[in-house]
Amino acid sequence: MGRPPIPRVVRCFPGAVYYKPAGIPLRVLAEVVLGLDEMEALRLADVEGLPQEEIGRRMKVSRATAGRILETAHRKMAEALATGKAIRIEGGAGEVVTMRKFLCYDCKKEWEAPYGTGRPQVCPQCGSVNIHRHPEDRGGWGGGGGRGRGRCLRGGRIPAGHESVKPAQT
Repeated sequence: MGRPPIPRVVRCFPGAVYYKPAGIPLRVLAEVVLGLDEMEALRLADVEGLPQEEIGRRMKVSRATAGRILETAHRKMAEALATGKAIRIEGGAGEVVTMRKFLCYDCKKEWEAPYGTGRPQVCPQCGSVNIHRHPEDRGGWGGGGGRGRGRCLRGGRIPAGHESVKPAQT
């Protein structure tokens, strides 16, 4: 019997959880289930263009584990596209991050703030307004600082059907 999987960090949740071929009712389609961790690995690799080492660092797993997650996700996506199956995104061994990291570019202070509290106006240490999201915390669906087509999780809200994913304690 193998070890249980180590929870992987998932920073954003897709705006849609089902994708299907056009013109075919969902009830007659077979489906492929893609875990949130697999979706996150696809996003980091194929949307943001990150290497496996960086994907592993961001998801808090080894480079080899990141490679295996990505390989499984690519195989599932290829199966769905080649055979006309629906894709359902849910579950997986992910922990949804509910905190954002910020960095003051003047004094180099790093701190976290929960999603849903708004963007900090000044650095808590030096009062500078030259603050930005921490480089390792940037992203979102589409790589535009969270302005892509999906949506990042705000305040740990998990859409219906995804109760198996628990918020991360970062």
